[in-house]
Amino acid sequence: MEENNSLVYGLEFQARALASQQAESNDVRFFVATQSLKPNNQLHVVDLNEDSSALQSRIFAHPYGEVWRLAASAHDPRLLASCYSLLKGTQVVMETALLTLPQSLEPKDGEEQEFLAFENVEKLATEGYGVEIRTTEFHPTDANQLACVVDGKIVLFSRAEAATRVVAEINAKNVPKFTTGRWSHFHQGNHFIALHDCSIKSYDVRDPNHVVWSIDEAHSQLVRDLDCNPNKQCHIVTGGDDGVLKVWDFRNTKEHVFARSDHHHWIWSVRFNTYHDQLILSSGSDGKVLLTCAGSVSSEAPEVITGDGGGGEQGAGTEPREHLADGLLQTFDQHEDSVYGVEWSTADPWMFASLSYDGRMIISKVPKQYKYQILL
Repeated sequence: MEENNSLVYGLEFQARALASQQAESNDVRFFVATQSLKPNNQLHVVDLNEDSSALQSRIFAHPYGEVWRLAASAHDPRLLASCYSLLKGTQVVMETALLTLPQSLEPKDGEEQEFLAFENVEKLATEGYGVEIRTTEFHPTDANQLACVVDGKIVLFSRAEAATRVVAEINAKNVPKFTTGRWSHFHQGNHFIALHDCSIKSYDVRDPNHVVWSIDEAHSQLVRDLDCNPNKQCHIVTGGDDGVLKVWDFRNTKEHVFARSDHHHWIWSVRFNTYHDQLILSSGSDGKVLLTCAGSVSSEAPEVITGDGGGGEQGAGTEPREHLADGLLQTFDQHEDSVYGVEWSTADPWMFASLSYDGRMIISKVPKQYKYQILL
């Protein structure tokens, strides 16, 4: 795959659910699920062969409903969580299920089938907790723990027994509905961060009544997505309907530490690069995917890595050439519709996928010049 070329994968139906393989670090693999009103939704497992620059896909039938959200387990490469809506009678309801892929994605000898089948599908018992399921999130360190965001509740599930069961419930006060949520990578995995309207709240899952910290009016309009910096404790990034990307240090919630307003419409997805957290991806309803550098507030900021590798370097005088300047690095504008999802590959830190509503997934790479500025 050439550095400046992108690979396009087209789906038959509209789509907004994208996830990156988390538990396996050897393969560049993305998961995409469709959002069709017809009962023939699909989940596509898309692999990149870097030697031939070819995309290979395996398609699974997802007859349960139109998929709004996908999440991949950080512990089991075959496990996914799907949040989907379906019509029951005259009412649209939402459910969430754990999908287990088979050991082999190759069709069995003598079988020619259009769609593959999941090895196991386990629907989680969310009835009675709410109507809108925003996301189901796998715990970053505990393979048996899940959190499901339903209306104004965070429902905690345990998979330690034969059937996944509810073990706790956080019922947020004066919050009718959350937008989404994510586990914090730090604090022993006991904190879950949720978005509500224009605000951000972090809850301690050991004490359902305890709000650890909150940022009120974090954005001037609805906050749609967040991500936790995997390398720098206390830092998160958010994006919202005001088109602004913000990095926060939640030890001081009065003011963000970094902000850019390069999008011209709502931001739907924001992601820190797993290895080089100065690189942040964002995508929005303006049809754009933006690559932004927030080096001054990253774990690789100049003051942090000074003296780390280059006896021949000249210190402060060469810093402008050594380190990427903060700001917008690159605009990727190959999409023709709202870009609902963007995800970094866990196998290749310079590669990422983006998904627009018209069912167009594009795999792209960080341009060479930025890669070399970071590495050299």
